[in-house]
Amino acid sequence: MDLATVLGLVSGSILILISILMGGSAGIFFNVPGLLIVGGGTIAATFIKFKMGDVIGSINVAMKAFLQKMESPENIINEMVNFTRIAKKEGLIALEKETPTDEFSAKALRYLSDGYDEGLIEDMLNKDIRLTLQRHMTGQSVFKSMGDAAPAFGMIGTLIGLVQMLASMEDPSTIGPAMAVALLTTMYGAVIANLICLPLADKLALNSEKEKLNKSIILEAAIAINRGVSPMVLEESLKIFLSPKNRDKVVEEAEE
Repeated sequence: MDLATVLGLVSGSILILISILMGGSAGIFFNVPGLLIVGGGTIAATFIKFKMGDVIGSINVAMKAFLQKMESPENIINEMVNFTRIAKKEGLIALEKETPTDEFSAKALRYLSDGYDEGLIEDMLNKDIRLTLQRHMTGQSVFKSMGDAAPAFGMIGTLIGLVQMLASMEDPSTIGPAMAVALLTTMYGAVIANLICLPLADKLALNSEKEKLNKSIILEAAIAINRGVSPMVLEESLKIFLSPKNRDKVVEEAEE
C-alpha cells in the first residue's frame, strides 16, 4: 500500500474538517443541491468526454495509487542479475522454474525459457510497455478532466445560487439558502479538484514513469540474458538506469 497517497488524502480531509469545526457547526457546510450540481455535473461531463469502459478502468488504475507498492529499480536489477547467473550456469531452460516478484519479469523469463528469438522478445515486451503506458495515460486523462470540471461546475452552482438570490430579494428567508448554494458549490469544486482528482492524476503519472523505468530495466536484462552477457557486465549496464547515488546503493547491496 502506498502510505503517502493515503496519508495525504486523509490528513488533507482532516485538516479541512478541523478548520470547519473550529469556525462553528459542520452542518452548515453540507448542502445537497450544491453537491448534486458539482458531483453530478462532474460525473456527467466525464461520461460525455470518455467511454464508460475508460471511466471504470481509470478507477481500477487509481486503486493502484493506494494499494500497489512499486518494486524499487535496485531490487529489479539485483533480481535480473541473479537470473543471469542461473542462465549462465544451468541454461535458459532453468529460468522457467524461477518465480519473479514482478509479472512483467515472469513474462520475460517465460519468453527466454521457451526459446523465443531476440527480436520477438524485444517486440513483445516493448508492445506490453507501450500498451500499459497507454492505459495509464487514459486513467490520468480521466482524473485531469474531473479536476478541470469540478471547479467549473462549482462556478455554475455559484451562478445558480446568485440567480436564485437575486430573484427572491423580496423574501429575506430565501436569501440564505441561495447564498449557501452560491458559496458552497465553489468550495466543493475546489476541494474535489485540488484534494482528490488532480493529485491522483499526478500520482498516476509518477507511478507510470516508475513502472516504465522498471519494465525498461527488465527488457534490457532479458535481451542481455538471451545474448549470454555475463552477470557483472549486465549489472554495470543496468545501473545506468539509476542515479549515481542509487548506483552506489546497488554496489553496497551486492557486497553484502
